[in-house]
Amino acid sequence: MTTLIRNAEMVIAWDAGTKSHVYMPDADVAFDGGALTFVGRNYTGASDEVIDGAGKMVMPGLVNIHSHPSSEPMNKGLTDEVGSPGFYNSSLYEYLPIYRADAEAVPHCVRVALSELLLSGVTTLADLSMAHPGWLDLLAEAGMRVCIAPMFRSARWSTKNGHLVEYAWDEAAGEKAMTEALALIERAEQHPSGRLFGMVCPAQIDTCSESLLRDSHAEAKARGVSWQIHAAQSVTEFHEITRRHGYTPIGWLDHLGLLSERSIIGHGIFLDDHPSTPWHTKTDLARLAETGTTVAHCPTVFARRGITLKDLGRYRRAGVNLGLGTDTYPHNMLDEMRLAAYLARTQANDPRTLTSTDLFTAATIGGARALGRDDIGRLAPGCRADLVLVDITHPMMRPAHDPLRSLIYAAGDRAVRSVFVDGQKVVDNGQVLTMDYPAAAAALHEAQKRIKARVPNLDWDHRSAETLSPPTLRTA
Repeated sequence: MTTLIRNAEMVIAWDAGTKSHVYMPDADVAFDGGALTFVGRNYTGASDEVIDGAGKMVMPGLVNIHSHPSSEPMNKGLTDEVGSPGFYNSSLYEYLPIYRADAEAVPHCVRVALSELLLSGVTTLADLSMAHPGWLDLLAEAGMRVCIAPMFRSARWSTKNGHLVEYAWDEAAGEKAMTEALALIERAEQHPSGRLFGMVCPAQIDTCSESLLRDSHAEAKARGVSWQIHAAQSVTEFHEITRRHGYTPIGWLDHLGLLSERSIIGHGIFLDDHPSTPWHTKTDLARLAETGTTVAHCPTVFARRGITLKDLGRYRRAGVNLGLGTDTYPHNMLDEMRLAAYLARTQANDPRTLTSTDLFTAATIGGARALGRDDIGRLAPGCRADLVLVDITHPMMRPAHDPLRSLIYAAGDRAVRSVFVDGQKVVDNGQVLTMDYPAAAAALHEAQKRIKARVPNLDWDHRSAETLSPPTLRTA
């Protein structure tokens, strides 16, 4: 069945000659069987359904290459203003282990996160989660295209005093978890939805043994899938890796031969020339660029701690492939894009360091490249019919001198009207069609009460959730 979007006010089309997105006013988009069949003007073919494109911008679905939907939605209101002074304000070591969704809460977390992502125009997501029951079917329910990345590791971190990280090593358990993750990836690729695929994901550079890093990368290469790891994400981790190996985190991965065009570094903030982690080398950025490695940039979760990458425009000019991710709540890709632009410009003291073109490229083509996909993140015949309809007549889109800028810097997800994945409508009139978002949010609210009650038993100093994250205002 052919669906035609007729005479859209604006289409963000793919120019194969220049290998870039272009504005195409007054254009048509047709798709059939989940694939785009026409992007251009004056479509003359048959159509079974016609959508009036008047007042609409049609753009490719956004590609989110780093997110934790099975856990992060639970933390809303709890981790907005926390950071451990003894860990250079990172929230990883004190807070991450104690704010954990239980089995009952996980499905609600996923439905909330994926609903928010769809509403902000995301059609492809990399889900970095620990494996959980019903994971694949839950993702398929959303109607989204998802790259599952079951995380595994050789060690667990903890702290007993708020300034020293301790690692409990079990390398055999890490190898076993990797085997299970690889089996899950195979199941995802065979899922009847046809929208799931996989990525190999050793969890963090400091929790994985050298053998687990090497073996996992070899498995990813043999299977032709991407490989992602959290690295250069905290000052504490930077010092831990230099202490163990005499290399920076990026230098260590390069030394092991693990940087490549299908390698993704989750965050990649603390390089050897970052002001917080100066090292005797100044080669990390060049290593990333020369090897074709992607950096998954997720500004919000770090900005909350007063931490940021220095700066996104500098990475781009060095030749690093960039992709964007949401990592944390709210799972709003358009908000993430806006913050990425503002932080880049303030860190560089230069409003020209990063353009909206660079930003949109990272959120589409950069992410697609990282995942090894040339059929998403662009609107061109033969690509998947993953697209977003934006209401250009929305008051917050006006004036619409440049509709993409109006979307990113002003209207955000409020102007997103419809979202299609594989040609199937999953958002209509700003409402998610595949999941009950309000019900999941209500259930998550109740689940958070259970999580908060357990916090004193998990915290090293037996503090309550209210002590760790005091309310904004005192109670009268």
